[in-house]
Amino acid sequence: MQVNPSGYYDWLREPQSRREQEDKRLTVFIKQFWLESGCHFGYRNIHQDLMEAKILCGRDRVLRLMRQAGLEAQRGYGKPKNMYAGKPHTLI
Repeated sequence: MQVNPSGYYDWLREPQSRREQEDKRLTVFIKQFWLESGCHFGYRNIHQDLMEAKILCGRDRVLRLMRQAGLEAQRGYGKPKNMYAGKPHTLI
């Protein structure tokens, strides 16, 4: 497999990298802020909440973690369907 023995034994001692561990910790905070927003906020607002809470991370990292966790912002309201102004047209 062409893997250095030292790398293999490092992996045995610590199978998850520090980045993966930090991602798990951040995902907990992201889910918490997302739920507190009523599931409305997207990654930009979640990133601002993290910055206000003194949790440092990048905006793109928040986006990546939200996608992995399946968290999405609730989009705006659409126009009502089948609602037309005025009176219906009649042929005489």
